[in-house]
Amino acid sequence: MVYRALRNRKKTLLRESFKYFETHKARERAAIVTLIRANDEETRQEALEHLNELALLADTAGADVLYRMTQERPTPDVALYLGKGKVEELKKHVEMLELQLVIFDDELSPVQIRNLEREINVKILDRPSLILDIFASRARTREAKTQIELAQLEYLLPRLTRAWTHLSKQHGGIGTKGPGETQIETDRRLVKTRISHLKEKLGEIERQQHTRRSGRNDELTRVALVGYTNVGKSSLLNTLAIGESDVFVENRLFATLDATTRAVEFAHGRRALMTDTVGFIRKLPPKLIASFRTTLSEVDEADVLLHVVDISNPQFEEQIVVVGETLHELGAHLKPTIMVFNKLDALPEDRKYLISELRARYPHAVFISAARGIGVEHLKNEIEKVITETSFEITVEIPMAHYDIASRLHELGEVRERVFSETHVRLRLRVHIRNKERVERLLATAA
Repeated sequence: MVYRALRNRKKTLLRESFKYFETHKARERAAIVTLIRANDEETRQEALEHLNELALLADTAGADVLYRMTQERPTPDVALYLGKGKVEELKKHVEMLELQLVIFDDELSPVQIRNLEREINVKILDRPSLILDIFASRARTREAKTQIELAQLEYLLPRLTRAWTHLSKQHGGIGTKGPGETQIETDRRLVKTRISHLKEKLGEIERQQHTRRSGRNDELTRVALVGYTNVGKSSLLNTLAIGESDVFVENRLFATLDATTRAVEFAHGRRALMTDTVGFIRKLPPKLIASFRTTLSEVDEADVLLHVVDISNPQFEEQIVVVGETLHELGAHLKPTIMVFNKLDALPEDRKYLISELRARYPHAVFISAARGIGVEHLKNEIEKVITETSFEITVEIPMAHYDIASRLHELGEVRERVFSETHVRLRLRVHIRNKERVERLLATAA
């Protein structure tokens, strides 16, 4: 009976936790709020741009932004984020516009959220919880759902005092931690147990993925598409892929969460594997990056990165910095990278001067429009050039008695020429530098 009661409590708790992040079918009426931390035009413009992006995130999550508020102050108020007067002003607009939700552009502490909900009497979200909500609504595969549930629960754990204040009366007796334990403490233990289970589950998924990746043909170069969200990575993969490619494309933030791999063909029959990965965004919750390391491992495994940038976006340079910082956090910042400036057709004439500036700054810069096919062949040539720079060509003779080694070499390099004699097979191979040691060990066994 005790075990059944705890199991039912666990199910109830998990339902409550997902309700906390629930994306409703009916669109919600929302306000968005941010701070302007210095009294200068550049800081003001940056804050307003971040607020515009928050509005796009809200739209993606299913909310209509009907009111925007900013306040000039260097640091957030410890208790309310905004000053007391601004909170009162916000409350008036919430009541007048019948808003259901207020979203803040920065991460709020549990105390700030609790106080704001008490003062304004509507649901309060911060940027991290909004992003988590979007990810939860977009997750399709078992891997993505596991990763987002883990990130949600880790975000939720320190906020249980807010989400379950109605459960704080004392519970004691058999099967609980001890006499006088509160329901909140029981819930925390259940959430921690679930987090531990999800981490084990992700570890198992990661091992399965590693096994699948180790079974892939190593002669094919691996290319990963990285970039800010909604810059056209999925459209580019659809354009480059061999045959029909059905990678989901939508003009919204985080349209793609799951890594998708397609084969891409270059001149002379050379092929590569190209993977579309989840987009990055400023102020991405650290717990989310940690949870999505399994998906982002495709970036770590890649030989070449295509950093896709929306050149038509006035904030593209800041977005480049955000992506660079995330790649550094993932340990992938030193990989050979081609800067792909997409949406060239949407770049206004008075900003075309950027092309020459960016070409001088980035040695492998390419300017394209994935939607219209502009510059795609040039991009493929540039990818081939980088592949050539990161590989080497060798010619070897393998005795027919060791033909199994010749078969293994086929898996580790691209065979450019193969000539048989009565006693040997001569192979001309192009081998990626990551396979250099493995090839040398194989050749040593055939010597």
